[in-house]
Amino acid sequence: MPKPVAPQLTHMAVFAQDLPGTSKFYAEVLGLVVSDQGRSPNLGVDLIFMTADPEKHHQFVLVSGRKPGEPGNVQQVSFLVDNLEELRAVYRRALAAGVPTSRCVTHGNAFSTYFPDPEGNNIEVYCDTPWYVPQPFGVVVDLTRPDTELEAENEALCRATPGFMPRAAWKAEVASRIRARMAA
Repeated sequence: MPKPVAPQLTHMAVFAQDLPGTSKFYAEVLGLVVSDQGRSPNLGVDLIFMTADPEKHHQFVLVSGRKPGEPGNVQQVSFLVDNLEELRAVYRRALAAGVPTSRCVTHGNAFSTYFPDPEGNNIEVYCDTPWYVPQPFGVVVDLTRPDTELEAENEALCRATPGFMPRAAWKAEVASRIRARMAA
């Protein structure tokens, strides 16, 4: 029996009207760098490839061709950072760039901030926590508060939520389900 295929998400692309302006936003606010760019003769579009990891040619691609007034076709683009300090740094850069944040929340398993890019695509930047609670879960937080306060409040919220468990226990459960699927 063939082994089941388990694709891993590695990058995404969004259509944009203003490639230079939108790539500048992703560079200044999220710290991505342009790793390549050019015109696809097969597709007839311009592409800007961006990354924050030198091991990955691209993690994000901007593609020309979005028409003025045409709605975006992405619900959200999510970027993981290592900790609350890095999350705050992105939050501050977004505010400094004049980007209104739409919300800052804890999902129990992560702290997140959301804001639009220049093309109107919803961006999430988040950092993981050591906890799991069933999703969807979202409680507004103030990212200007100290880490110790945010973390203590988040842990209390999580522990009070039915289905709470440490992230390690949740990972073990998911790993078991994946192994069972791969064995089937």
